[in-house]
Amino acid sequence: MAYRSASKSVALAAMVAGMTAALPAVAANMAPAAQPAAPSPASPWPQPPVAPAGAPNIILILLDDVGFGAPSAFGGPSATAVFDRLASEGLRFNQFHTTAVCSPTRAALLTGRNQHRVNFAIASGSEVAQTGYNGVWPKSTASVADVLRRTGYSTAAFGKWHNTPNWESSPVGPFDRWPTGLGFEYFYGFMAGEADQWAPILYRNTSITPTPDKPNYHFTADIADDAVSWLHTHQALAPDKPYFLYFAPGATHAPHQVPREWIDKYRGKFDQGWDRLREEIFARQKKLGVVPKDARLTPRPAELPSWDSRSADEKRLYARQMEVYAAFLAHTDHEIGRMIDAARKGPGGANTVVMYIMGDNGGSAEGGMNGSDHNLADIFYGVGADDVQTQLKRIDALGGDTLDNHFAIPWAWAINTPFQWTKQIASHLGGTRNPMVIAWPGKIGEPGALRPQFAHVIDVVPTIYDIVGITAPDSVDGVPQKSMDGISFATTLKGKATPPAHRTQYFEMFGNRAIYRDGWMASARHSLPWQLANRSLSVDQDKWELYDLSRDFSQAIDLAAKYPERLAELKALFQSEAERNDVLPMVTNIAFDTSKPSLEAGRGEFLFQRDGAPIPSLTGAPLLFGPHTITASITVPANGADGTILSNGAREGGSALLIQDGHLVYQNNVGGKHWDVIRSSRPVAPGAHSIAFELTGRGANAIGRLTIDGVVAGEGAIPRIALPSYLGALCVGRTCGSPVGRSYAAPFAFPGEVGDVRITRATPPRP
Repeated sequence: MAYRSASKSVALAAMVAGMTAALPAVAANMAPAAQPAAPSPASPWPQPPVAPAGAPNIILILLDDVGFGAPSAFGGPSATAVFDRLASEGLRFNQFHTTAVCSPTRAALLTGRNQHRVNFAIASGSEVAQTGYNGVWPKSTASVADVLRRTGYSTAAFGKWHNTPNWESSPVGPFDRWPTGLGFEYFYGFMAGEADQWAPILYRNTSITPTPDKPNYHFTADIADDAVSWLHTHQALAPDKPYFLYFAPGATHAPHQVPREWIDKYRGKFDQGWDRLREEIFARQKKLGVVPKDARLTPRPAELPSWDSRSADEKRLYARQMEVYAAFLAHTDHEIGRMIDAARKGPGGANTVVMYIMGDNGGSAEGGMNGSDHNLADIFYGVGADDVQTQLKRIDALGGDTLDNHFAIPWAWAINTPFQWTKQIASHLGGTRNPMVIAWPGKIGEPGALRPQFAHVIDVVPTIYDIVGITAPDSVDGVPQKSMDGISFATTLKGKATPPAHRTQYFEMFGNRAIYRDGWMASARHSLPWQLANRSLSVDQDKWELYDLSRDFSQAIDLAAKYPERLAELKALFQSEAERNDVLPMVTNIAFDTSKPSLEAGRGEFLFQRDGAPIPSLTGAPLLFGPHTITASITVPANGADGTILSNGAREGGSALLIQDGHLVYQNNVGGKHWDVIRSSRPVAPGAHSIAFELTGRGANAIGRLTIDGVVAGEGAIPRIALPSYLGALCVGRTCGSPVGRSYAAPFAFPGEVGDVRITRATPPRP
């Protein structure tokens, strides 16, 4: 009996602890010796996949909107100590290419396929009902994260994710095209093209999560902290299991926001202007060897002004804009260093490959000729940036938490030294050539060497598979996989550069297009990068240029007139590649296709509750351009209360229904530049109330009216209702992200009760 009791106790303890493997040894100490049972031919327990022996950890880093000439390792003005250190430990790639825009680059990077074959011809949010352009990631192009997860890797993604259709990016999914549905076991970041670095709308896996309440919070530091925490957890529980960590901060995409102490480091560094800066960068690039000695510095386009032609006030504003940008990049690199240090210090740290790509495209020319401190609003509302004198009044706030700032266009051209053009211009290297370094302790054949071979983001996945020792699957979950387009460059890591015997690669973005073939490139620019609408639909009149990149590194000498036959051959090759890759017909304008699926279109009534998840402002929240009514049941505590009843948007635009100073208030924010405020004539007394805001009429005839318990309490003109900010969310009982209105700070939670919040509207076609 005693033996049976002891056996029960041991079994129970082992079961509770989850350590059943210890039972045979314990039992052997308590019972007569016995022969061990014959091993089972197959374990009854699920067996996870095990990665190939020696498979390394892989950290893939992708920055946003960084030009070839921005980081210091490539001659740039931003001190990128971590990138520079990895370059000295590993290899620099100076002919590495992207697609010229964010979502397409990311889709190509994570699948090893050309962007049109993954349906990401253009940025997510601008989808078109056309194969190659619809933004729907097909199951026939499994991500590298999914393949590695099935191979025995842990997988995690941090930062920007801009590869899920808007209509699937709400709290109700579907989630199969979110990071966690595409192979990442963990995700922390934002689901959009850009985010407020001080007050982002954050997701953990598939749920919106509050922004951490930390002093001096900044998104890049936050995701670095979270990545370090994830690494520490992984190292503690699965130290022998390799991981794939994808780190994609929002930097340096606008808004350019960075702690003040980092900006101060760059004061006065750009007073020489963009023309002189390009010359300085170019000289450093030659000294560092990242451009050949015989390379030429391409001239400033006629469309851009010279620095010397600018006024003193213009120069003062523009110089500060660039100080902020340079600081943003340096700060980002610093935070990445903290994450890499944590990886290197942990188990298996020495066997960690770091692939650090400086930009998903070239520097961005989407800020206007004067730059902008309300950039998204200026783009979405089409009003253009404020003039220089108006912006100068806010110069000391650039980079802070009150502005959405972007630098002047010529700075984008400057940081793309020595190339022509910028982001969006896939025809020229200023849009598509980005620095990359790869470091792998003890495994790089020539630490600090330069790899000048042609490479493209589609080559990264095949290279990873080679490093790990696997091949791309032919089928995933029964779905046949599309062929890989990329070519592995893994052999160059341990030995000399060994470019393939032949290489063909097309480029296309908004009709700006090029074809590369064995050192030659034919290029046709269709539009200007700051011309965001009303571009010509026809590409037939575009001028083609021809470059011999084997002798002309910077794409400076047009040989079209000298070699017309070669140009004709390359144009025909582009046509065949475009047909093969679902490029045709080309979409030349940033599209807002209203036929896309939508959670809000066509609905006339919406019901929201306080405990519901925040809803991204342009993903499911109702658009309220015309007549509508917002009603809410609230209870004001005995001692009164201020706070948010309903807020939709962010500091750059939206609307909010509030209790402020005891009064019912409605604020309509147009682009962070104009506010319509209606305030009740009497306070809202303690107790239960039905409150409402009603908009009647349209345009100049629109009137907003507040009621308390059915009695009109205030009214005023609302001549314009605009889109809520892309950076915000709809929330009940609190403000999510930055505040829509003035005179209060987020989260401005209402301490009383908020019951049903209903929105009713007419359902006309979208404007």
